[in-house]
Amino acid sequence: MERTPRRAWLLWGIAVAAYAVAVFNRGSLGVASLQAQHRFHATATQLSVFSVLQLAVYAAMQIPVGVLVDRLGSRKLVVAGALVMGGGQLALALAHSVGWAMVARVLVGMGDAMTFISVLRLVGLWFAPRHIPLVTQLTGNLGQLGQVAAALPLVALLHGVGWTPTFVGAAALSAIAAVAVAATVRDAPPGIEVAQGPVALNVVRRELRQAWQEPGTRIGLWTHFTTQFSGTVFALLWGYPFLVRGEGVSPHAAGTMLSAMVFVGMALAPVLGRLTHGWPLRRSVLTLSIVGGTALLWTVVLLWPGRAPLGVLIVLVAVLASNGPGSLVGFDYARTFNPPARLGSASGIVNVGGFVASLTTIFLIGVVLDATSDGGPASYTLHDFRLALIVQYVLWALGLVMVLRTRRHLRRRFVEEEGKIIDPLPVALARRWSELSRRRSV
Repeated sequence: MERTPRRAWLLWGIAVAAYAVAVFNRGSLGVASLQAQHRFHATATQLSVFSVLQLAVYAAMQIPVGVLVDRLGSRKLVVAGALVMGGGQLALALAHSVGWAMVARVLVGMGDAMTFISVLRLVGLWFAPRHIPLVTQLTGNLGQLGQVAAALPLVALLHGVGWTPTFVGAAALSAIAAVAVAATVRDAPPGIEVAQGPVALNVVRRELRQAWQEPGTRIGLWTHFTTQFSGTVFALLWGYPFLVRGEGVSPHAAGTMLSAMVFVGMALAPVLGRLTHGWPLRRSVLTLSIVGGTALLWTVVLLWPGRAPLGVLIVLVAVLASNGPGSLVGFDYARTFNPPARLGSASGIVNVGGFVASLTTIFLIGVVLDATSDGGPASYTLHDFRLALIVQYVLWALGLVMVLRTRRHLRRRFVEEEGKIIDPLPVALARRWSELSRRRSV
């Protein structure tokens, strides 16, 4: 498409609202983690398992969902996802045991998995190429407004009306999102044919194999893996307890800081979108900068003698806010190195990375907290949290090694093929990349 139709912005806005509801559902247990431990009499490890199961289901479904969205279209997948999440939140509202709570979070993970990739596919089909990097960033970060709703209004509702009415309301919100998307969203503009049909196993295997064999898909996966998990783990589960129990921040201030992460990310999104579009040959520099800054701030906080000053914690939260926008660069790799027919499959592969890293980190932090503390959540100390949060460095090291490795492979292939990539990058820029690739990074 040479131009973006006006209708695209309306449909995109409704789809982003549905994604914000998904993010709200995803993060609802994080701000309710202390209440959940009391309601279900759960240990830190069991609480971690709630989120690990949710994220494991999310990650496991990314590739199947990517295939399905290529075949069935975005509208059906977003509607189905909202309805499944609504069922999960309703089950959580009525649950009184760890087992039923886990079933509820599995349903939330399933519905959540159907949403983001489907919305990204809408962006790829409805918007002109020059708008796609910026709109992709805005999609990911405007959707995080759901985290704001989870961080402040949901906490207020929990304290005001209690557990069951709060999560029944979350289920109703998901149902409203499903109705809105079904009534308004269309898969592609008029005149644009979208291949849809039965999901043949041989076709699925071929598309997945081709998407995985593409080095651009793999660098997108490891970019997402490395940049996303620290901010996700902080916002989704362990940030609130770390701030309140470990650093002595008031619950209201902790909720405000989690909300601020979203707004800082929204401010960074247009900047990173412009940089991604204007300097596509230096996308990995953004990845390395974001990961380096995040690791540096965590090192300062974890080594600070005693509790870190509030100003340092605010800077940490601001840096963590860059993780979400930074991880979206991985999807830009998938888009620019894969044809539209397998964009969903490639995006699904990329999206696996960050959530596998996140669920691994969430689980390991819970295990370490249980191993180092003397009792339940009330006994967690700053020292316990510091030991637990060290596990992040293992994931960063693995991710950075793989980013650098796939970058070398991509650069070598690009030199051999002299700039033959799917995305309509300027020919002169592609040739310049070929000339400089022996001396500089992708």
